[in-house]
Amino acid sequence: MEIHRAGKRPTKQAPAENFTGVVLQDPVVVGKSPSRMRATNVHFTPGARTAWHSHPVGQVLYAVSGVGRVQLEGEPVQILHPGDTALIPPNTRHWHGAAPDMLFTHLAMSEINDKGEGTAWFEHVSDADYGKKPAPVA
Repeated sequence: MEIHRAGKRPTKQAPAENFTGVVLQDPVVVGKSPSRMRATNVHFTPGARTAWHSHPVGQVLYAVSGVGRVQLEGEPVQILHPGDTALIPPNTRHWHGAAPDMLFTHLAMSEINDKGEGTAWFEHVSDADYGKKPAPVA
């Protein structure tokens, strides 16, 4: 068994080339072979969000606190509340982040594929796309 102490994994600011606004990341686990799992607590300030991106094996987002948004390309923006889980299919362009007026934290979980490929990053989400009215919560 390994125990990774919180104090040994400092918070880092997410890179501006892949995020809009202030986004902080706390690593939870970066798997060592044979594991391919990566999990990170991601903290978004109001209005902050990822750029469009995809994951070869998909991604799971578990909403921890605040109010978030997630959108798959070509689909309506969805709201995320604490306890919600978003399952994003493999190789699907999407973005996620905070609501315009709320902080948001989620646990982001994904895997690399058998070729060692991880997240593919694309363009930033426009303010017009981000500002679209979210779908009603069902």
